[in-house]
Amino acid sequence: MSTTESATLTRTERLDRLQVSSKHVRLLGGSGVGWALDAMDVGLISFVMAALVAHWDLSATESSWLGSIGFAGMALGASLGGLLADKFGRRKVFALTLLVYGLATGASALSAGLGMLLALRFVVGLGLGAELPVASTLISEFSPRSIRGRMVVLLEAFWAIGWIAAAVIGTFVVTASPEGWRWALALGCIPAAYALIVRFAFPESVRYLESTGRHGEAERIVTSFEKAAPLRPVHSGPTTPLGQGHQAAEAGGTSESIWSARLRRRTIALWTIWFCINLSYYGAFIWIPSLLHAQGFTLVQSFGFTLVMTIAQIPGYALAAYLIEVWGRRATLSAFLAGSAIAAVCYGTSSAEWSIVVSGCFLSLCNLGAWGALYAIGPELYPTPIRGTGTGAAAGFGRIASILAPLIVPPLIALGGTGILFAVFAGAFAIAGVAALCLPEAKGRALA
Repeated sequence: MSTTESATLTRTERLDRLQVSSKHVRLLGGSGVGWALDAMDVGLISFVMAALVAHWDLSATESSWLGSIGFAGMALGASLGGLLADKFGRRKVFALTLLVYGLATGASALSAGLGMLLALRFVVGLGLGAELPVASTLISEFSPRSIRGRMVVLLEAFWAIGWIAAAVIGTFVVTASPEGWRWALALGCIPAAYALIVRFAFPESVRYLESTGRHGEAERIVTSFEKAAPLRPVHSGPTTPLGQGHQAAEAGGTSESIWSARLRRRTIALWTIWFCINLSYYGAFIWIPSLLHAQGFTLVQSFGFTLVMTIAQIPGYALAAYLIEVWGRRATLSAFLAGSAIAAVCYGTSSAEWSIVVSGCFLSLCNLGAWGALYAIGPELYPTPIRGTGTGAAAGFGRIASILAPLIVPPLIALGGTGILFAVFAGAFAIAGVAALCLPEAKGRALA
């Protein structure tokens, strides 16, 4: 970019027009490691649940609460994390959330009983819930416009790495001894150390810095990205903001609400999607190891099947990362949600080992592709002053469903078995797919 051209553009436009550089890759990789560690923690609880049913003789109700309590913390953490990120910055909150949940996860390995474990899992959820929307917002605000959606999907793809790590730990560590679950949770201390790296190595969001009047710091960060060696060309195309909320907010000193007339419809649609996808995803994948064990498979077999299903997340993310810049956000999200609904029906009617594994892989692929598209589209729906608030509030509302999901599984199983259970999940996926069609398409548009 020439000096003359740079002088005529805003800092955010300069970021939008940049080519992908090593700094973008480091930011994505660093955020992705935190994302993967989050996924590892969430995934581990499904294996810990199954192990404690065997070793602590937990009832179905106790198992349900163990699966849900972390999501109660996530619901509160997601809402608070977004608000704090808009007030204090993305980087600081990102590091703080990693520190909170990393220490709490390590402490939970020392739990002497179910009550202590539940309390610590709630604290874990606070940190975990706050981190996810903050990380996706940070990546969105630094990514070149033409591949912004793909960058966020690639960030979300680290979730598969973390969940696979959880499945490996579950299969080989949790099953190794009656105390194996403690060693598995002890590995959750890793994010606490990683938080220090995040705090000192990551740049703060330029849009956040500008919104708080720190223009000199914002300029230094943009200049550092401009000086970084490009890895591949990016064709930015014309700048078409999704809305003028940011400019209006800066001019007037205040920002509109996520429930303003302009944003209300997208907020309702986004909250609906978050609720439905949380209900189905966590209802299914938190319980799958336990459901398989209840069907007569050993813990080792149940964890092994879950590991295979989890690996199918990777091609789901890869496909979503490609399609989101080809089909657009809305079409990609709707397609993966429709595929998830079909896969849920197939899984609920499967009985043979091969059909359980195949339909489970299809469910995993489609569901995680949908997650990738959802995290990409969320930050694009709101202007900078309320971007963290908007994405965090949607995630927080969705976590209500993730609290309910593990709790509704035992009564639904008692009512009609896995067929009824996964029919409910399929219905939720279908509702989310329809709601996705109500969102504005942000492909190729600049962030407001």
